[in-house]
Amino acid sequence: MSDAPSVLTDFAFTHRLRVRWAELDPQRIVFNAHYLTYFDVALSEYMRAIGFKAPDGLAKHGCDIVLANASLDFRASARYDDELLLTARIARIGRTSLGFRMGCFREDALLVEGRLTYVNVTLGAHVPAPLPEPFVAKVLAFERIAPERKPARA
Repeated sequence: MSDAPSVLTDFAFTHRLRVRWAELDPQRIVFNAHYLTYFDVALSEYMRAIGFKAPDGLAKHGCDIVLANASLDFRASARYDDELLLTARIARIGRTSLGFRMGCFREDALLVEGRLTYVNVTLGAHVPAPLPEPFVAKVLAFERIAPERKPARA
């Protein structure tokens, strides 16, 4: 995945969210850990948008994805009552893993960028498993920028 900062037009998927008072820290900005929650919301809505809504979307293929790595780059702060635009795209598809690029924008300004790696696992034993072809096909049809297709170590 490229290390260049994302821009809003990179993303086919967006979801709006308004900052609530309870998400602020003593500095009156969004507490940094909440961005992982925001990105989890974006991921859930992304999966719904491509027809793989949890918990049944991937489960009907005998698998689910679990978070293996998360990295956030903070560029600016969100504040109470800001309307944020959460974005998500799959930037890399491996044999058993996915690389998501996530963004938290205020209008077209990137506030926080996330790079999240998920591993596809079997439902029972939670061992890595190949991504289901119907899922991969939906992602490829949905994305504005074609994901890299390098096999991953997952």
